[in-house]
Amino acid sequence: MTKVYIMIDRQHLRIVAHVSRLGSLTKAASALHLTQPALSHAVKRLESQLGTPLWQKEGRKLRLTQAGEAVLILAQRVLPLFEHAEDQIEQIAQGKQGILRIGMECHPCYQWLLKVVEPFLTAFPAVDVDVRQAFKFGGLHALHNFEIDLLLTPDPLILDTVTYVPVFEYEQVLVVSSQHPLSSDTWIAPQQLSGEVLISYPVEPSRLDIFNQFLTPTGVSIKRHKTIETTEILLQMVNAGRGVAALPDWLVKEYSDTLPLSTVKLGEKGIHKALHLGYRQKETPDGYLQAFISLAQQQGGIA
Repeated sequence: MTKVYIMIDRQHLRIVAHVSRLGSLTKAASALHLTQPALSHAVKRLESQLGTPLWQKEGRKLRLTQAGEAVLILAQRVLPLFEHAEDQIEQIAQGKQGILRIGMECHPCYQWLLKVVEPFLTAFPAVDVDVRQAFKFGGLHALHNFEIDLLLTPDPLILDTVTYVPVFEYEQVLVVSSQHPLSSDTWIAPQQLSGEVLISYPVEPSRLDIFNQFLTPTGVSIKRHKTIETTEILLQMVNAGRGVAALPDWLVKEYSDTLPLSTVKLGEKGIHKALHLGYRQKETPDGYLQAFISLAQQQGGIA
């Protein structure tokens, strides 16, 4: 036996819900901004498809039949879902709801990013934030493949496909124990690190500023290079005199109350950097995406 599919649309559900609540076709038509003939025609057409009436008259009022009750139950379940979906879509269209996916290309970026995420989540309660660092230095690939919406990086690779916005300026400094002989220097030359153990995050040396902007151009080698994953342990090792590190000055200040560390300029002029947020060039940031960039610039003192 061939199954007959009945087309019950949203307007049918709204009509049944209003008639049930208001008790008459006239009141339902008025509430739905329809003429009574139009409403009656829609109901008769649905009843014809169903092969049974949806309500019966009881004096001046209408009473839903068993079939009408079934349609009413459907209306009570489905109509709120329509309204919720429409509200969501409207919020998304206005840039007030969604998921902001941020990728990072530096270990300490996470701690700085938290200062932006907190006020952002307060300002946009319907937007979730997903921060990803697992791809290490494959951030551009993730951005181009739409895996992330923004890329936070201190080393922007200039491409025609990506627009970068500077959000925070800082200085890369040498971090040493307060008892270290270099702690009293204002700045150091590369040769002064030739006998030192350098501690860094587990990143390829060619990606580290202290190598590519300080040591390697002058041909200076260090005694040994050690890597540590977490900032807290890395700084504890430096404080214990187990080595020196090159880190953003703002990050060292975060621990200044708990660890007696000293910072020294890398070279007389220092190494000055900036964190950038990159996004796909073909996309004009608006809504919560633009709001996040603006908050990041405010936090970084650039806006």
